[in-house]
Amino acid sequence: MSYEKFLNELPPIEDWGERVYSRPELQYPAELNAAAELLDRNVAEGRGERPAIYYKDEVLTYNELLKRVNKMGNVLLQLGIVKGDRVMMRFPNTPTAVAVWLACLKIGGVAVMIMPMLRSREISYRANDAECKIVLCDAASIDEVRKAEPAMDSVEKILICDGTDSDYTSFESLWQTASDTLAPARLTRYDLSLIGYTSGSTGDAKGTVHFQDDVLAIADGYARNILSPTENDIFTGHPSLAFTFGLGGLLVFPFRFGASTVLLDQFTPENMLKTIVRYKSTISFCAPTCYNMMMRLDESGEYDLSHLRLGVSAGETLPKQIYEKWKAKYGIDILDGIGSTEMLHIFVTNRPGDVKGGATGKPVPGYEAKIVDESGNLLPPKTPGLLAIKGPTGCRYWKKPERQKGYVMNGWNVPGDVFMMDEDGYFYYQCRNDDLIITGGYNVSPPELESVINEHPAVRECATVPKPDDLRGAIVKAYVVLQPGEQGSTELVKDIQDFVKRELAPYKYPREIEFIDALPRTDTGKVQRFVLRERAEKEVAVNV
Repeated sequence: MSYEKFLNELPPIEDWGERVYSRPELQYPAELNAAAELLDRNVAEGRGERPAIYYKDEVLTYNELLKRVNKMGNVLLQLGIVKGDRVMMRFPNTPTAVAVWLACLKIGGVAVMIMPMLRSREISYRANDAECKIVLCDAASIDEVRKAEPAMDSVEKILICDGTDSDYTSFESLWQTASDTLAPARLTRYDLSLIGYTSGSTGDAKGTVHFQDDVLAIADGYARNILSPTENDIFTGHPSLAFTFGLGGLLVFPFRFGASTVLLDQFTPENMLKTIVRYKSTISFCAPTCYNMMMRLDESGEYDLSHLRLGVSAGETLPKQIYEKWKAKYGIDILDGIGSTEMLHIFVTNRPGDVKGGATGKPVPGYEAKIVDESGNLLPPKTPGLLAIKGPTGCRYWKKPERQKGYVMNGWNVPGDVFMMDEDGYFYYQCRNDDLIITGGYNVSPPELESVINEHPAVRECATVPKPDDLRGAIVKAYVVLQPGEQGSTELVKDIQDFVKRELAPYKYPREIEFIDALPRTDTGKVQRFVLRERAEKEVAVNV
């Protein structure tokens, strides 16, 4: 697909949200290469010998990272990647993941980073939807890519990284002997940088397209004004780089300010605590569930978190009690915030020294926010309604023009979250306006999950809802109607769960399954999800 045709797959510009560049730090030149700003500039300004990445026992300086990125970029050029070509990347959080992402952007490619937990059907869907030309994957997670390969129509080559496999060419064998000199591609601020995929309540994942200046705007808006980073900061966290929350917090933000990032490729609460302690991390990016898990693990206070100056929380709302317990235990603020893949990162947040427990905070400098009704009319304070946002980033769905019209209203981005604003301008999360299930910071799309559960031979139909959970905020509960002659049992519950885990990312599986005779429906046949949600909530109340 030519670059011009690629641009034609974006929604009409009149359907985009209004982009606002109201602050001086958000004024970008017409010619802009985000990768060069994040990497080459640090070396040019004398930070070449400073640490860029900590990973296990490896320390990669900015000089070393630049040489690696240049080598990889030269190989991508040799493989035929030109401006606008999509490159799929499937890695845990490793130095290779960072370097490949930067190399792709530096030559004008479009990065499509996906989580290593995704299964073959999810991989092939994204590869075909984005029309990816090349797939780069680490050796440890190549099996699902191998399964997906026959269904990937546009992919010309699969290369393996950080290991070997007899079926695929080693990317290391190519870039290690390549030139370490590479001039950044001459790009404009409105050239494409990445496609991020988000799961919603409407079925298949949706690709969201972002420009070169979007990448910098999230750093110059949120990070610069809220976190006030310096080159002495050390960022760490558990979110995948495939999540824009992790991409910003663990790659874009530290590199924009010449700081360091600590990459953790396997998350457990113990690993997270040990990582903060070992590397003397100063800023952490975690879901509320993670902060809760770490506190439970560190009941005796044996972990020294004295170097940590801020925690950042997103992915789900931060419960007031978790914030208060963390603050009392460690004396450190956790800044709750809300963002979206469509907007690239956080746009409403609390601020250091100005945290209202239970509140999500105020708009990030450079963004505007308001509460509106379903028609876009402004609502007064203390009235729940839809959160509407505009600023230097905005939603642009890839190949989803109708979905675009549902997200943007009168120039404002409307993510579908119900909030309330108080008289002081603080925003309070109420609920989702759709059926998206958020569990442990991960988004689960009910239609996608239900379609897989329904493929199980014992299942006639099902519906999934969130069930409140102290640890994860919510778990996925499935109400299942079985085929005639089938009997519910603990063995069948496990069999259905294992079936889902084989087909979808493991975090999406229903942790609870209840067999029922029929799903509640309206007169027109629609499933009454609210009935099932209330039922799940009552189960929790009874057990308290």
